[in-house]
Amino acid sequence: MRKQLSVLMAGLMVLSLAACGGGSAPATTAAAAPAATEAAKGEEAKAEAPAEGIDALIEAAKADGTLTVYGSCEEEYLAAACKNFEKLYGIKTVYQRLSTSEVYTKIKEENGKPSGDVWFGGTTDPYNEAVSDGLLEEYDAINASHLLKETYKDPGNHWFGIYKGILGFMVNNEELERLKIEAPKTWDDLTKPEYKGLIMLSNPNTAGTAKLVINTMVQMKGHDEAMEYFKKLDQNIAQYTKSGSGPSKMVGPGECVIGVGFLHDGIYQILQGYDNIGLVVPEDGTSYEIGATAIFKGAAHPNAAKLWIEYALSPDCVNLAKDNGSYQFLVLDNAEQPKEAAEFGLDPENTIDYDFEDAKTNIKQYIEDYFAALGGSADDRFKTE
Repeated sequence: MRKQLSVLMAGLMVLSLAACGGGSAPATTAAAAPAATEAAKGEEAKAEAPAEGIDALIEAAKADGTLTVYGSCEEEYLAAACKNFEKLYGIKTVYQRLSTSEVYTKIKEENGKPSGDVWFGGTTDPYNEAVSDGLLEEYDAINASHLLKETYKDPGNHWFGIYKGILGFMVNNEELERLKIEAPKTWDDLTKPEYKGLIMLSNPNTAGTAKLVINTMVQMKGHDEAMEYFKKLDQNIAQYTKSGSGPSKMVGPGECVIGVGFLHDGIYQILQGYDNIGLVVPEDGTSYEIGATAIFKGAAHPNAAKLWIEYALSPDCVNLAKDNGSYQFLVLDNAEQPKEAAEFGLDPENTIDYDFEDAKTNIKQYIEDYFAALGGSADDRFKTE
């Protein structure tokens, strides 16, 4: 493999239950400076946690005894976050890694009696579906005062953002050179005939990433044009992966030439040694995910769940990301931003003004329309295992 790094700025279930002692409060005050492109809130807007309030929550959480986390971020980060929570508070913490759409489907089927307590990581489109269905608990989190923007949480306090990821393309530069074709620069470029069979995207029935792609195209192109676009794009898709990060894992080894997904997943693959991968931010615009955390309505361990939210919105949790394979921009003003994202030229503000309300209201219909446009049913390229 050629040692050459090219960053092109042209713009159910995998079961993994694991037990992850101490009781310091989640940090609510200063740490490192936020990303320069994010505008921090004024100091007067910050509310510090009353010591007795946090202490009381910790004791109540310990009385719950255990916590079950469904995680939709990458498992390395999920495991580290759960292990640290258990270490800090002495609460037995078990986790299961599922894609966002799998979590949404699971808790909807459980209908108010969830087998998990909290949701951690993964794009917010499925979270918003869960809000619409009344599946997430409202909680006025103290550490939400550290969010950089009001848009980084649900207006009803049903979920809270922890990171921001940029949508784009990952390309195998060696394969592009071998095939004598250029890397795509725009979303429309992906439909060119020379890319037939070379692209991987995720499955919207299992991955929130794919739902975000659908919403993004609808918002950029309009509904009808977006569905026509997906019909053309489908002709070039070799496989629709189960998870949103699936395409990124296929690019470096040459299983596909172009993977559509979050660029921080591409950074991870490059840092693992796949320096044949280039990153492309589409010239015609792109959108972003807010990776979130939330409490399931009817959670069996409600106080431990609330403490998890405070923890997840603190440096104790989010600063673990960059050391565990996750390089998203953090959306807390007291978090330490991963230098890797900036080093690869990513800009958290270089995105469209994504309409979360439209996505929340219409995504179910958009997915139906998407599959109708593709011929009415998913074929064997759509992976669910």
